[in-house]
Amino acid sequence: MDTLSYKTISANKATVQKEWLLVDAEGQTLGRMASKVAKILRGKYKTNYTPHVDCGDNVIVINAEKVQLTGNKWADKTYSRYTGYPGGQRSTSAASLLEKHPERIVEKSVKGMLPKNRLGADLFRNLKVYAGSEHGQEAQKPKAINLNDYK
Repeated sequence: MDTLSYKTISANKATVQKEWLLVDAEGQTLGRMASKVAKILRGKYKTNYTPHVDCGDNVIVINAEKVQLTGNKWADKTYSRYTGYPGGQRSTSAASLLEKHPERIVEKSVKGMLPKNRLGADLFRNLKVYAGSEHGQEAQKPKAINLNDYK
């Protein structure tokens, strides 16, 4: 018998079931939380995961200003950017970035864990980060999840 009794199922845009998930960042360690959120955005916790398709869920992260960093990272960790002009390299510490733009710390850490291509850019658009506990996606009825349940 030469026929297979199973077939590999590959997801596409039409067959993907996307839902909205709400993650509370209060008391979470930044890197551990960001890696789990990146996996959810990718869809790696789903049974129909397909590497080249956006099959992940939409994630809303609230309380981004209450995220934790271990050790001396608040003072030692630096975020660099370049203005485009000669000598235009600028860097800022994690503490000052949290003070000015608290949601950017979570966004930068999650974006660094996504693929560096068009798929990664599309996946990053499925992430919404808010500094406080209020968010603008009540109409989507997000389901609150506990990240400690995920590996």
